[in-house]
Amino acid sequence: METQTTTGQTPSRPARALPPVMTLTDAAADRLRTLYAGANAGQLLRISVSTKGCSGHAYDMNFVPEAGEAGDERVTDKGVTVLIDRKAILFLIGSQMDYHTTDLESGFMFSNPNEKGRCGCGLSFHV
Repeated sequence: METQTTTGQTPSRPARALPPVMTLTDAAADRLRTLYAGANAGQLLRISVSTKGCSGHAYDMNFVPEAGEAGDERVTDKGVTVLIDRKAILFLIGSQMDYHTTDLESGFMFSNPNEKGRCGCGLSFHV
């Protein structure tokens, strides 16, 4: 049974904190710290999702001034901040960004629970 105030309205519940849009692994945070301390000092990595590729969507990343664009979501994890394009938030909720290095390549990788599949080459995805 709900309680009511003297005005007849149900009291509002306090807002709970929302989980971050995305988290970073230790490897991703370490790599970003290195990039932010070097040639990309004064900039932040901005992550967006574009419509392209054979599966429909692809992750886009570029360095932008720390202010970013109006409406960008600032995500700070392990002491490192990245910007998320507001139009990409629904695609990225619950994702984790990692950094992998192999003998032939290195780069940021996404583990995204919203993905329903990827193209054969792995560069694009669909939700």
